[in-house]
Amino acid sequence: MTALLAYVDILLRGVGLIGSCAALGGVVFAVAVLRPLARAHDALRRTLALICAGGLVVAVTQVASLALKLAALAGPDGAPTAIFLATDYARAAITRVLLAVCLAALAWRLRRAPDGREPWWGLIVVGALLAVGVAWLSHARGRLDHREVLMALDVVHKVAAAVWVGGLLHLLVSAPPLAGGGAPATAVLKRFSVLAVVAVTVLAASGLGLTLYYVDSVAGMVGTAYGVMVLSKMALLGGALVLGGLNFLAVRRLEPGASARVRWLVEAEVGIAVTVLLAAASLTSVPPTVDVVADRVTPDEVATRFMPRLPRVTSPSIDALLAVAAPISNADAVRQPEEYAWSEYNHHTAGLFVLAMGLLACLERTGRARWARHWPLLLVALAAFMFVRNDPEAWPVGPLGFWETLVLPEVLQHRLSTGLAAALGFFEWRVRTGRTRSARGPYVFPLLCAVAATLLLTHSHAIASLRTAFLTEVSHAPLGILGVLLAWGRWLELRLPVREACLPGGVWRGAMVAIGLLLVFYREG
Repeated sequence: MTALLAYVDILLRGVGLIGSCAALGGVVFAVAVLRPLARAHDALRRTLALICAGGLVVAVTQVASLALKLAALAGPDGAPTAIFLATDYARAAITRVLLAVCLAALAWRLRRAPDGREPWWGLIVVGALLAVGVAWLSHARGRLDHREVLMALDVVHKVAAAVWVGGLLHLLVSAPPLAGGGAPATAVLKRFSVLAVVAVTVLAASGLGLTLYYVDSVAGMVGTAYGVMVLSKMALLGGALVLGGLNFLAVRRLEPGASARVRWLVEAEVGIAVTVLLAAASLTSVPPTVDVVADRVTPDEVATRFMPRLPRVTSPSIDALLAVAAPISNADAVRQPEEYAWSEYNHHTAGLFVLAMGLLACLERTGRARWARHWPLLLVALAAFMFVRNDPEAWPVGPLGFWETLVLPEVLQHRLSTGLAAALGFFEWRVRTGRTRSARGPYVFPLLCAVAATLLLTHSHAIASLRTAFLTEVSHAPLGILGVLLAWGRWLELRLPVREACLPGGVWRGAMVAIGLLLVFYREG
């Protein structure tokens, strides 16, 4: 259960980062973009409402995170509440809660009279204090060398991220409707595009400085959980910046229909950026590379995991597996060769399903094989296969009952994922065959794919310092990145005009094929 609490804490921190971007980025967006513009009062009020919501999200998630940490420290005599609350970490977190609530209150008050000057200064000062306070909750606070420099870099990095991502959120929610175009939307887009360029430049520079300190070598970048998570974050950030660059060019050229096109690209950019924030929250769950010495994996060992080889076409029998496997409740037991073989067979078969789906989706796109549109049914079949094979000790193939094993977090996660996959495949099949008439129906598939990819990138790394566990987990990073490409490529294919949807359509289909190939070549032993 400790691992489950750690994972929930990662998600809470990620949601808190999103709230912080909405709050702090909203303050900058309001002051630098909206206030100088005439006729922006309605947009300003919407921005202030979102700042208020963001501040409350920061406060709630911070309180929940503190409660989880206190629960994790609880022993037979209860939780050491007084001792915990006396720590610098707890004091910094409580101060952050108070500042976030204060920011929310000021923003709500300003909604009624946004023309005043003094309340705005109050909002700016509280926002600045909230931004600075984050340094006391980061890796930098615990360093013995260069602590002040690292804390300053961390603050700059997070503020730049808040200005960029928070500005994008406010661009969608608060600014004049982009799809409507016109002078107000054009002015907002132009002012924010300049602000975004500055923010992203500062974000990249500060991130490079932090990486150079926390990751001491190229080998450390690929041989530790922290390094791989940094690489994943960089890859996702690169994808978001490509969309941002397209937006910047569209705004500069003022092409006809640019406002609508920018909005669709911003939607995908926000989606990827949110995943980046959640992945960034995971970085605090593992030690920096410079602190990992004994359990590093060499680049050659990592490369070996991705070397193509023929998929496993046979599996141990259930009796042979259960004869050597440790009880399902013992997550720390040493795995046996039969367990590795069982898991590899599952991954390779799943890869063949996904590869077939990707190839059929490509064939469907040609318009020459109408029957290929039924490819989502393979996802339903894959879910049935996973339901039977994921947990061999549980029903329907194992001796333990269905309800008996649902109390185990890993089994519950597997059951929920198979149910989600089956529902998703059936729903997407109905969409592609015209059985679902809802205009929002086609967007269910990319949104749920984005959620699944994000969860894959933010899963708990509690045992990631162990070499064998890390080599098993390292394959999750490329699968998660490809899942993000699949999700938002499909989203853009749906949103953009037909003549512009070819590229994102090819991206998501290619990502599905690549996911299938990675699973086919997956190995554990």
